[in-house]
Amino acid sequence: MNNFIITINRECGSGGGEIAQLLGKKLGVKVYGRKILDRVAQQFDLSVENIERIKAQRTTWWDDFCRFYQQFGAASSSSSNNTLPEATPLSVYHAEARLLRELAAQESCIIIGRAGFHVFHNEPNAVHILIIADDDARIDRIARKQNLSKEEAEKVIKDIDNRRDTFVKSVTDKSRLDAHNYDLVINITGMSPEQVTEFLADIIRNKLNLRDYQ
Repeated sequence: MNNFIITINRECGSGGGEIAQLLGKKLGVKVYGRKILDRVAQQFDLSVENIERIKAQRTTWWDDFCRFYQQFGAASSSSSNNTLPEATPLSVYHAEARLLRELAAQESCIIIGRAGFHVFHNEPNAVHILIIADDDARIDRIARKQNLSKEEAEKVIKDIDNRRDTFVKSVTDKSRLDAHNYDLVINITGMSPEQVTEFLADIIRNKLNLRDYQ
């Protein structure tokens, strides 16, 4: 069969990143997440931190149109072909999407975040999953993981979720928490990462008929 793609979106503190890594080991495929930003940052000659700040910016289609028009005019009047593209949420999204499609064309893989559900929404051999958890469980997890108070952990969660929400909404005009974007939405509160991994692996094998991925 053709390569398959598993996209995993997650609420901050749900443990979705850890589950994605366990699932990758279970299925024997690579997992791509934040490190994609390293390659994207190189394309724009910026740091990963600057790329993340740009992704969190609120923009509209009119903002992107104006930037495109300005860049087109600048490119037309310039004799150099080495001008770096301007980094905007939309241009970063397209850079990430190109990289993800190249990777998926080479091998089966799991993609964490990166608006993967939208990048591969027309891919027949894809399964899109959203992992959520109760607020208290998320706060407890972040507090333990980062050695924070519960109040500090709650602020971290709100900040990260807001940045992710803003980016996905601005580049796809969709809510990343809309269940219609996914094949499966699962609240994993009370389940161990290992239990969730086994559950998801079974669903993926059945949905994609993966006899060789035991």
